[in-house]
Amino acid sequence: MTDKLNVSIVGGSGYVGGELLRLLLFHPHVTVQQITSVSQVGKFAHTAHPNLRSATDIQFTHPDTLTECDLLFLAQPHGYSAKNIDHFAGLAGRIIDTSADFRLNDVETYARWYGEPHPAPDWLAKFVYGLPERYRAELSTANYVSGVGCNATVTNLALTPLAEAGLLAGGTVIADIKVGSSEGGARPNEGSHHPERSGAVRSFKPTGHRHQAEVQQTVGDDFDLYMSVTSIELIRGALVTAHCLLNQPVTEKDLWKLYRKTYKSEPFIRLVKQKTGIFRYPDPKLLPGTNYCDVGFEVEEGANRVVIIAAIDNLMKGAAGSAVQAMNVMMGWEETAGLDFPGLHPI
Repeated sequence: MTDKLNVSIVGGSGYVGGELLRLLLFHPHVTVQQITSVSQVGKFAHTAHPNLRSATDIQFTHPDTLTECDLLFLAQPHGYSAKNIDHFAGLAGRIIDTSADFRLNDVETYARWYGEPHPAPDWLAKFVYGLPERYRAELSTANYVSGVGCNATVTNLALTPLAEAGLLAGGTVIADIKVGSSEGGARPNEGSHHPERSGAVRSFKPTGHRHQAEVQQTVGDDFDLYMSVTSIELIRGALVTAHCLLNQPVTEKDLWKLYRKTYKSEPFIRLVKQKTGIFRYPDPKLLPGTNYCDVGFEVEEGANRVVIIAAIDNLMKGAAGSAVQAMNVMMGWEETAGLDFPGLHPI
């Protein structure tokens, strides 16, 4: 393929839209055609994303002026994409939607978790869940791809090897997730006000988090899953500590074999389990700006309990990074194209 792919971003002024723009500007096979924002029309991209000063002179346009392109990224809040999907499908043959609108493939499950009927139920079956580590084959022939929930992603990648080995069947998983403030999006609210957010260790969803449905859809529902989410003093990052009660005991050697077998060919999964040092387990502090998911584990001797620890940058592997990775798979490109940033230390 010699010509570059023309892509546009709807909702380019938010955090996920900004990360998409950052990645796509330096992607070897892509040209960014348009970025839209109702509130930023006519302003340069660096107005909303000051890290992109001198990187581009592209300006925000109104969504009503969106023109046809090869691939369209939708980075709008929940509900927007589903209500406008027919319009967007008329502008681009390929769509990647980073919202939650098309993540669940069953209308009843959607209604249960989101409290209302799906606005475009006929479209659910057309979308492939955008997690390449689980749906690579389906993504390679897809035209429509859903985004992934950040908390779902870090949990899915933590549990996949256990689920595939049948070790979770009939068992229980308690997934305790700590998250950074960027999960709340770019628009400020009472909870993100600095005096209220700074220093917080705040449980905001002890039960019933919507991303739980994505985990059950992805790794299976033959075990009991309980998810809790807590805000902590962090801007980027999600860390899951998954307490897994298995149907049989395993050794540390068993887990090494299992996780190496599952992830040995995955370019963005790193196994992190060292005997010494402060970073002997996954830590989101090392991951801002990267598309990696770091996974580690610990076995409780004399019990059927293991603890799986996984960390991601919620705006990258939990959103924009996975979207670009999915695009690479869709187009048959090198899966790591545009995603090779290794992170920083110290930060």
